[in-house]
Amino acid sequence: MGNSVEAGVIASPVESTHEHSRRPKVRKWWKFGGQDQSYVSVDVDIEPDPETSSKDSDNLVKNVNNVFEAPEATEIYRPIAKFEGSHRFDASATWEAAEEKRLVRRLDWLIAVPACIMFFALQLDRGNITQALSDNMLKDLGMNTDDYNNGMTIFYCSFLFAELPSQLISKKVGPDTWIPIQMVCWSVVAASQAALSGKTSYYICRFLLGLIEGGFIPDTILYLSYFFTNGELPKRLSWFWTSYQSTQIVGAFLAYGILHLRGHHGMEGWRYLFAIEGALTGLIGILTWLYLPASPTQTARHGIKGLLRPRNGWFTEREEVIMVTRILRDDPGKSTMHNRQGLSWTLFKEALADYDMWPLYLIGLSWTIPSTPPQAYITLTCKALGFDTFETNLLTIPAYTLFICQLLFWTWVSERWNSRLLLGVVSQIWCLPLLVALVTLPPDFHGSNWSKWVLSTMLVGYPYVHAILVALTSRNAGSVRTRTVGSSLYNMAVQTSNIVSSQIYRNDDKPYYYRGNKVLLGIVAWNVVIFIAGKIYYVRKNAERDAIWYSMSREERVEYLKTTTDKGNKRLDFRFAH
Repeated sequence: MGNSVEAGVIASPVESTHEHSRRPKVRKWWKFGGQDQSYVSVDVDIEPDPETSSKDSDNLVKNVNNVFEAPEATEIYRPIAKFEGSHRFDASATWEAAEEKRLVRRLDWLIAVPACIMFFALQLDRGNITQALSDNMLKDLGMNTDDYNNGMTIFYCSFLFAELPSQLISKKVGPDTWIPIQMVCWSVVAASQAALSGKTSYYICRFLLGLIEGGFIPDTILYLSYFFTNGELPKRLSWFWTSYQSTQIVGAFLAYGILHLRGHHGMEGWRYLFAIEGALTGLIGILTWLYLPASPTQTARHGIKGLLRPRNGWFTEREEVIMVTRILRDDPGKSTMHNRQGLSWTLFKEALADYDMWPLYLIGLSWTIPSTPPQAYITLTCKALGFDTFETNLLTIPAYTLFICQLLFWTWVSERWNSRLLLGVVSQIWCLPLLVALVTLPPDFHGSNWSKWVLSTMLVGYPYVHAILVALTSRNAGSVRTRTVGSSLYNMAVQTSNIVSSQIYRNDDKPYYYRGNKVLLGIVAWNVVIFIAGKIYYVRKNAERDAIWYSMSREERVEYLKTTTDKGNKRLDFRFAH
């Protein structure tokens, strides 16, 4: 019984002979809801004792409704000895729900908010080229739209190829060490863009910026998974990408002021923009080095690196027990490696070959494309429509504000309705009529400038389900090794889509990009298909495993867990979210 279930084949439903069988019904792929757990217990089909519900009259969170509720499972799922939180794990621990809620709120302020600030720094340095374009950077450097596209392609390629190496380094030395190093290094490159002299220097800087920034996002996602459960992660990642678009809003205001420096000491405004914002992110990187802890149980100050943390750490021993235990009850696979353990070549190959993650990588290759060119070109589009430099920067703010609202709303909906991939279909349906309008509207008509600005704004502010998909990738990994590699591969897929996106709007198609928008329409249709196909795939995989798991006796399940060679998401007790 140690063999993995073969992909794409549904086992015949075998009715359990247990007296208190509670086998879940197989849900149709188009329906919302369903079971919401990554691992099922050996006692999953036994009706719980009313006196041992997950929250009793004293509102205590107990060891039920997770894999550790079976006594035999404590040893089977016990963390490895080198796991950084193993000394704080207690499978029998209980605590008040309000106590856990307070602790999670503290983690939000201590960990999630700083992660958002770090992402702010990333996006400020890689995204301020949009504001620089509005200040005639291309004309000043003797470049055209195709040169700009080539530079962005170089950036995305170097960003793409740095993803996995950066993630492997981070896994070896720890995200708390590697992330600040990345931040300080890329800030130097970002600031040096103030000295650009032409196409060659532009290409070199975009290459170096992508090379150093690559891996930051999966590094941070892995880091957040140390502190938050699978159910908590999407909301925090929605804040993470909110900071990404908040940077666009803050950046627009900063650019409005900084670009007015054009002419001071004979320098263009965009040169001041790169220099000032690069220095700001460098400062954030240094503070990050002094602040980030390695894990929930390693928050005490140790030398200069922890200078901004208390000498005795942030948490009491009991709080550390709660943090570690609740994380492992939610996903015991997180304790199979420690946070300074690199991946061997064998583990790396196994993670790379995990075919159950491939649907998410395929989705990542194209789902963002319909809105990416309009976003990258929104300032150039506004300039082409007749708005001046400062009006253009201010007119980007509504698009990013709408983006943030949609991001937060749909991430909340995904957890409330326990549905993820179907919301990706919503994002594509949103883009469809907007692209149709951009393709069919004539170049000039009464109010055409404002009409096309509204359409571009709505496209940029589409339902952004990236936080949902990133959290889904982390959750469906089922092990630290696959989570490490999978997060990078998904982000590499997204970066590949950015490379494709950067070549869709061409110089001979401006300013309205009719040909490019027709291409985007075709990609929308493809995206709808792959989102639905991914949903069906994971629903079928779970149905296969339910059919087998619920046909086994309790003794057979325990024996399977003790003897199986299946790992991570290949185990019969693992269930995919979708």
